[in-house]
Amino acid sequence: MTKVITSVQNPLIKNIVLLTEKARERKAQGLFVAEGLRETAMALAAGYEAEAILYDPARTGFDDLLPFQKMAPDALTEVSRAVFEKTAYRSGVPNVVALLRTRPLVLDNIALPRCPLILVLESVEKPGNLGAILRTADAAGVDAVILCDPLTDWHNPNVIRASLGAVFTVPVATTDSEQVLAWLRRQGVKLAVTHLEASHPHYLTDFTQPTAIVMGAEATGISAFWIEAADERVIIPMQGRVDSLNVSASTAVLLFEARRQRGESASQFI
Repeated sequence: MTKVITSVQNPLIKNIVLLTEKARERKAQGLFVAEGLRETAMALAAGYEAEAILYDPARTGFDDLLPFQKMAPDALTEVSRAVFEKTAYRSGVPNVVALLRTRPLVLDNIALPRCPLILVLESVEKPGNLGAILRTADAAGVDAVILCDPLTDWHNPNVIRASLGAVFTVPVATTDSEQVLAWLRRQGVKLAVTHLEASHPHYLTDFTQPTAIVMGAEATGISAFWIEAADERVIIPMQGRVDSLNVSASTAVLLFEARRQRGESASQFI
């Protein structure tokens, strides 16, 4: 029999709200929250385990829940409209709210192809930017995205929302810069970092060999650590008075230039 929750004071509901708001709770409990049928299905397909999937029968039909029927009987939970609206991070969220168990997102779990294209993000702070970058990485077929010295986490609800679930489709990992650099060196990967000085235009940079593109924080850009480690420094030439792009826009320019050089048909991305 399906479990039913009608009180916003229910301990499970109160904990879900806490997890959406507090990164330290997500880390301590090893749990996070995802919203929407598509995002939840992507997470389950990627191997994440669901502790609970909440749905409001007034919003979610039986057919919508068919992909989740094989879960443990007590995981699928019917809730009242008031409870659903309490747990939903964004207004107007459709379908379901899922409580999921985190997984270790470590470098050793990433399997690279022969000529990988890797994206390294240093200290990206804004969840919306991180989510947008993941969406672009998925579209460009990036082999891994590594977040070093993070100021936000992969399981922030805004990251999941802005990525449209791409956080579950792209291999990701988190660690510090020193470990990332050592790992990349062992893989024989060239480092191309974005930098305003002594740099090559992005369209004259060779991205056809195994490459890691390193992007910096929104406010401060790339640190001296990565500039000194770089095999090549890359710049996106600007035609106007503004000398920089938003980090998610810059990342998109570089990733699709790399994909173009690697011989992919532009029709694949339309």
